Amino acid sequence: MEEPITKKAYYSIGEVCAVTGLRQHVLRYWETQLQALHPTKNRAGNRVYRPEEVELILLVKRLLYEEKYTIEGADRKIREMRNAGELKGERRDAVEPELLSAIREELLGLREILTLPSAAGPHDGPPNR
Repeated sequence: MEEPITKKAYYSIGEVCAVTGLRQHVLRYWETQLQALHPTKNRAGNRVYRPEEVELILLVKRLLYEEKYTIEGADRKIREMRNAGELKGERRDAVEPELLSAIREELLGLREILTLPSAAGPHDGPPNR
């Protein structure tokens, strides 16, 4: 089965921020605090994230913001998951809420575009030719 986030081989830090809803300084801080998070850098010295790292970031976000782990606790939990062979599944599970939220927002936007104004009167339509 393919990874849920596989559109590109590498993502810039700005793209990761757009996907995760996090700020760049938060990602850079997490990189210094979490053993598992080490994005590579391209020739220009910019961070580039693989899809697995984006999933890991979403897992860290869930551990910190929803499950209320500390950074140290989240780092320890990720190491435990890796040692138990559970990290890949947990990363995928962390992606689902973000993916569903993005799909929901897209659908709401489409509904807004496709919905006719309810107060449209007989003179609000296109002119007769």
